[in-house]
Amino acid sequence: MENISRRRLGAVAGGTAVALGLGAGTASASGGRGVKGPKPNEVRFNMPEGNNPSIAGGVAVGSSVAVYTSSGLGPAAANPAAPAGTPERYLDLSLFPGGTLPAGVTVTEAQAWNTLKRIVDNLEAAGAKPQDVITMKCYLKRTPGATDADYAGWNRAYRHFFANVDLDSGKPIPMPIGTTPAVAPYVVNPARPARATTEVAGLAVAGWLIEVEVQATYPSR
Repeated sequence: MENISRRRLGAVAGGTAVALGLGAGTASASGGRGVKGPKPNEVRFNMPEGNNPSIAGGVAVGSSVAVYTSSGLGPAAANPAAPAGTPERYLDLSLFPGGTLPAGVTVTEAQAWNTLKRIVDNLEAAGAKPQDVITMKCYLKRTPGATDADYAGWNRAYRHFFANVDLDSGKPIPMPIGTTPAVAPYVVNPARPARATTEVAGLAVAGWLIEVEVQATYPSR
């Protein structure tokens, strides 16, 4: 069986299609009319217009592509110094330089780092990689007293694990942590999954502000 072809569809740079991850294909700027479905071993991303979007507009998966779906994962209770059931209990300070939260990092942002690291570990245990992720769902809960869920903090954390490679040059894109200057991403990863983020009233574990589930494809062997 031939290897999976990963294509970026729907965005043109200088008249040439830009490949996402593996492989390259012909881009179409004219929309969906006349566009055929994916080949059996093809994963095809519908990328929005613009330079280096953070998420795909959608993804088409061929009939012969094996797909892994994770359960919803939240952050681990990695901070025993904080009371049980509080959002601070679910911060993993070891993920940050010096074991302390950088300036401006929100609790949701820190929980997102913890959660996405667990997603990476979950994928690797199943024989997949973050670069193989094609779809993602994220559920956010407001911090106590807030008027909205912390989408900005979630998005900052997300870009340290996904969508942080320039699609033209192939070089990593520095990303901020909280209000600190941009630094090299934690996981260098070109993947732009199709993603949905929803605010919810509650999550299954007291203290969780975030839960994430993903789908990833397996390369053909």
